[in-house]
Amino acid sequence: MTTTVVVRKAGQIAIASDSLVTFGEVRLSGDYEANEKIIKVGDSYIGLAGSTAHFSVVRRLLTSMDRLELHSRDEVFDTFLRAHTELKEKFFLNPKEDEDDPYESSQITAVIANPSGIYGIYSLREVFKFERFWGIGSGRNFALGAMHASYDRLRTARAVAQAGILAGAEFDKNSAGPSRVFSFAEKADQ
Repeated sequence: MTTTVVVRKAGQIAIASDSLVTFGEVRLSGDYEANEKIIKVGDSYIGLAGSTAHFSVVRRLLTSMDRLELHSRDEVFDTFLRAHTELKEKFFLNPKEDEDDPYESSQITAVIANPSGIYGIYSLREVFKFERFWGIGSGRNFALGAMHASYDRLRTARAVAQAGILAGAEFDKNSAGPSRVFSFAEKADQ
């Protein structure tokens, strides 16, 4: 599992993640493998949570897509709708989750940060645009609490994101450092 967060504050956007990978009872820390949970494609950073298999598959898929548009809720939705077809056809995605689900699952939980804002995408292609911050992964509740408590107190998006990742790594058994943080300026007209 993981702790991955996105933050928007004071004209800055940040995305951060821990670097621990787990396989059942086995922990593979960043000391033994790079464990990059954030993928950079164009001016977007995509942070993933969930199955370790997603990291290789989503990296390959998104870096090979002809039109990767992730600068609005609709663009994120359209991109991941196209990705769903490729996930099934090229990567053999098993789209079943719950029998009562109204749509096939892409089995993906991700956050996206780029100069246009911060977004979340979930397995049934639900897309959210967040105004302040959000987190995904098994450490998200700890991260959300830390970011909520520090958002007004800390000056930058990067500092708030680091607070979230540190809380996730401290209290979630499936998250650990070192953390990776990327920050950049928000597009001026947001």
